Amino acid sequence: MKNISFISPFCDLLKALTSTSILDRAKKKEIVNYNFLDLFSFSEDIHRRIDDYPFGGGDGMILQAQPIFSAFESITKISDKRRVVFPTPDGKKLDMKLSLDLSEAEDIIFICGHYKGVDQRVRDELVTDEVSIGDYILTGGELPACVITDTIVRLIPGVINNINSAKTDSFYGDLLDHAHYTRPDVFRDLKVPDVLLSGNHKEIDKWKLKNRIEKTKIRRLDLYKKYLKNNNKVE
Repeated sequence: MKNISFISPFCDLLKALTSTSILDRAKKKEIVNYNFLDLFSFSEDIHRRIDDYPFGGGDGMILQAQPIFSAFESITKISDKRRVVFPTPDGKKLDMKLSLDLSEAEDIIFICGHYKGVDQRVRDELVTDEVSIGDYILTGGELPACVITDTIVRLIPGVINNINSAKTDSFYGDLLDHAHYTRPDVFRDLKVPDVLLSGNHKEIDKWKLKNRIEKTKIRRLDLYKKYLKNNNKVE
């Protein structure tokens, strides 16, 4: 069983998001166990304070090192294959390759920042992966931690019923996913492409690949060029 731990001052949000849909299914299947560590419970301050003013001046408050280190050290039996993830806008941009890499870890620990940031000693001594989910700022690290968790958990064998479905998702390879249709085959005079109703799996596969290539070329030219390069194709 993989263990995913969250160090955060606001664990209720994390509990809510991990108790629904695929994330909850993974727990019920006993494939993943979630652990929540409330930073306030680890503060040694008489008022349970977890933040303070930054040395050198400046605006904003900084999460102190002590509560985070204490919470981290309270986690027992951490595997050598652990990954400690700090969601931050100045981290490495999240992509499918990174999600696949993280999904192989036996223990994943998220440190959720707040306010202006965390004491740099946390990042220097504990964190193995600094990860950004986009070029924007959120009020805390809980939502990014859940986004990253969702991308990881769905890739763990046994979590979703058909892992081959995940392998055809956008970004699993160099191409975006193809268009999908379901019943009815005609809706408000809008028809499903005939080839998808033909039963000819060879032609269907050709259509899907062509659709993926065309969509990628239009929407993500960078991925399209990567696809051409990796498959020794020229335009």
